[in-house]
Amino acid sequence: MNTSRPTGIELGDLARTAEELARAAGEIALRYFGTRIEVETKADDTPVTVADREAESLLRAEIRRRFPDHGIVGEEHGEVQPGAPVRWILDPIDGTKSFVHGVPLWGVLIGIEVEGEPVVGVVHLPALGETVTAAKGLGARWNGESCSVSSENRLDRSLVLTTDEAAFHGHSGEAGWRALAAAARMTRSWGDCYGHVLVATGRAQVMVDPLLASWDAAPLLTIVTEAGGCFTDVSGDPTIHGGSGVSSNPALHPRVLKLLAGGADPVR
Repeated sequence: MNTSRPTGIELGDLARTAEELARAAGEIALRYFGTRIEVETKADDTPVTVADREAESLLRAEIRRRFPDHGIVGEEHGEVQPGAPVRWILDPIDGTKSFVHGVPLWGVLIGIEVEGEPVVGVVHLPALGETVTAAKGLGARWNGESCSVSSENRLDRSLVLTTDEAAFHGHSGEAGWRALAAAARMTRSWGDCYGHVLVATGRAQVMVDPLLASWDAAPLLTIVTEAGGCFTDVSGDPTIHGGSGVSSNPALHPRVLKLLAGGADPVR
């Protein structure tokens, strides 16, 4: 299988580099995890710490050193070289709220687009010792071993996750979430990137985020798709730029989207 792109980049090599850099950024974040760290509030009312900024600074410096012609966009330090054929999308700590409370369900996220197409994804969970890496056409790997989504085809036997049910309150999707939760066997808020990793590794069946920035979603489409699953926004578009994210398997995904849109579940 030819996995190269017009830029001449080999996706397997790029994925291995992205995983290496995610692990290095995770080491920086771990130095601060569980300590009394100062938390600032950004203009969008989300938290940020010195750990977020230092981890992203390391990622950006290494990417610029190794790939000076690549573009970079990150949650904390903006975008450089917009329009470059290859773009790295960074979230140095996805789940900062969990991080500052000493909860280990946070991760370093790296997604890479080539000519606007997501082709590499890495989620590294330093406090849990888990890493999922994927490249388009090469499958997904969990701690070095192949992984895949669950084959479960019934919602009433499924574990359904979201980051925070409060995110649906007053949101147009609140009724849809309630319907999905009622159809599920169990719901939990094992959220942020960890919920999507649980789907990609077959441990949960559905993960829903009604609000998701591009850097939050950047690795997820590649990872979930290469694990045999589906990642879309709530309208069903397979994109990392849709402002929301739904991960599940092909058997459940249409039903999940219909419920979220306010429809009835055709199969319980």
